[in-house]
Amino acid sequence: MSLSPNHGDRRGQRPELVVLHYTGMADGPSARQRLCDPVAEVSAHWLIHENGLTEALVPEDRRAWHAGAGSWQGRDDVNSRSIGIELVNPGDRPFPEPQVAALETLLRQILTRWNIPAHSVIAHSDMAPDRKIDPGPRFDWRRLALQGLAEWPERLGQDLPLADSLARIGYPDGPAGLAAFRLRFRPWADGPEDVADRKLAAGLAYRRL
Repeated sequence: MSLSPNHGDRRGQRPELVVLHYTGMADGPSARQRLCDPVAEVSAHWLIHENGLTEALVPEDRRAWHAGAGSWQGRDDVNSRSIGIELVNPGDRPFPEPQVAALETLLRQILTRWNIPAHSVIAHSDMAPDRKIDPGPRFDWRRLALQGLAEWPERLGQDLPLADSLARIGYPDGPAGLAAFRLRFRPWADGPEDVADRKLAAGLAYRRL
């Protein structure tokens, strides 16, 4: 049974990514209403409230409408290839502990259920860097990575060309790619690219070689 009518066939694909979002809305009921409104034509598979309440809105074997236009590592139609998780948060505050703990529990289940690797858990801003910033700079990606639920560079790499490293990770060249990379791995960094960007990106881009 689906709470949201906003879903369709996966078009021959299966889940191979998990995309994390924040709702950008005032509260959970408002977010649920929008995600279940057929006029809005948006949805996600899961909605996690501030208190940890986790609601299934769309079955995971269906194509929820959460990612929109964008791509990751050469893969487009991210909706068909992903599971979307919405975290209730207006975007201007930290994520409460019960919510993050519930996300960790859910991610473990999803990654096991679909055999998805940790490096395929991404931000909405990763796959749509020119138009999205969620789940934003307050989200603790390193915490997820320490539990094997996301990716984080284990060490700094060499001072290599940033564009090459970003391309290997999945980001486009240019200001949007740098901004999205920083949003996830160097929150609050600003200004032109620097050696810290280059070494951090190289450490991530080449860690699986």
